[in-house]
Amino acid sequence: MFFESLWKELALVPETEAIALGGSRAGTQYDEKSDYDLYVYCTRIPERKVRKQILEKYCRYMELENSFWETEDDCTLKNGVDIDILYRNMEGFLQDIHSVVKEHTAHNGYTTCMWHNLLHSRILYDKNGKLAEIQREYDVPYPDELREHIIRRNLRLLTGNLPSYDRQIRKAIARKDWVSVNHRTAAFLESYFDIIFAFNKLTHPGEKHMVRHAKEQAEMLPANFEENLNCLLAGLFTDSDGAGQTLASVILELEKVLETENYV
Repeated sequence: MFFESLWKELALVPETEAIALGGSRAGTQYDEKSDYDLYVYCTRIPERKVRKQILEKYCRYMELENSFWETEDDCTLKNGVDIDILYRNMEGFLQDIHSVVKEHTAHNGYTTCMWHNLLHSRILYDKNGKLAEIQREYDVPYPDELREHIIRRNLRLLTGNLPSYDRQIRKAIARKDWVSVNHRTAAFLESYFDIIFAFNKLTHPGEKHMVRHAKEQAEMLPANFEENLNCLLAGLFTDSDGAGQTLASVILELEKVLETENYV
């Protein structure tokens, strides 16, 4: 009730072009406590006072204009469920998607997350049908050139170069610089999963449940995929020698997969 009334009122704001629901709520794997991820596509972000007047009708707690990643209002509905409302410029969002899907631009991890978000969001409101048109335009097979760019860029970040993450992790372990170990390992995993999803021609689902998504959707994974990752993360701060060996194993098993299509 609160959620539906809220988005329908946001749809009446003149700047709003489309509204979509993402995350688990857009599919079937959610429960009554699952958060809402609401995407408001607009010509420009509606004024703060306008948004506040709408949100305070349906929310018991509000944080307006958090801009750590995208511009968003993070709230708790009056029924106790959290809702993240993200405001996106339609043209800017389209340029980002075009850069990845049509121009095959690879990033340092998470390359196809926005494409995945576009394809898997459920449209609630679409003033001129533009968001549905964009969804149809980009519902295309995974481009081979994009796949190659992601794999080659992120593999060089993983290993084989002076600034590669595996080298940085080993140096940080030797220095017992645990903050750096944590930082570089997170970056390592970002590139590692970008390669995993690209190799299997899967769009990247985002930072949550990556292991589960890979196990459920990927046709080909490295040997001991989950076991090696669990061992690596468990040993980084308690078994430095073992963590170094596991890191090497993670890379080796990934390279064996990539060798099947001559990426190594």
